[in-house]
Amino acid sequence: MIEYVIAENPDDRVLDKACELLREGSLVAIPTDTNWVVVADPFKKQGVSNIYRFKKIDKLKHLSLLCENFSKASEVAVISDSVFRVLKKCIPGHYTFIFEATKKIIRAVQANKTDHNVGVRFVPSLLVERLLARYGDSLISTNLDRAQMGITEDEPIYSYMIEEKYAGEISMIIDPGEYDFVGKSTIIDYTDDFPEVIREGAGEFPV
Repeated sequence: MIEYVIAENPDDRVLDKACELLREGSLVAIPTDTNWVVVADPFKKQGVSNIYRFKKIDKLKHLSLLCENFSKASEVAVISDSVFRVLKKCIPGHYTFIFEATKKIIRAVQANKTDHNVGVRFVPSLLVERLLARYGDSLISTNLDRAQMGITEDEPIYSYMIEEKYAGEISMIIDPGEYDFVGKSTIIDYTDDFPEVIREGAGEFPV
């Protein structure tokens, strides 16, 4: 089911419907700054099971969490005051930050039990921010797999293509009608307070 919204002013009715589906453990697709992603509630067993089944990966593989703000991020990640002071200048942004995971997310997602790390994103997208604010919690996410969809890196992904491919797996696709993807996010490891760039991407470093 595709729901069309205005990017600068997404309809609360659509967002509420998406939140209802997420609370039931269903999957929702939404564009971010880097790609189309599929999201689920990391604290719903059915949601976690569904997103890993959708991705067709082992449950020990890490998926990132989308967080509305530092307050929500601190529920799933250990963020020191010194790191907070640095990162508050650059979020939201084109980054994925790796932190030590909190007990809350370790209990919920099996992958975080293996090394006690968690990837966190603060996405520069009004639509994503509004969905997270409306939902009131962080969401676990995974990129749509272009190879799985049979399209190249240069080809655009449209909502109707997602619906055709994943009609039985994704319950809602939120389409703002316009999306400007910047490429891969920059991954920075902050597990020991000293930043290490794991992957260079659209986010500038040093931050």
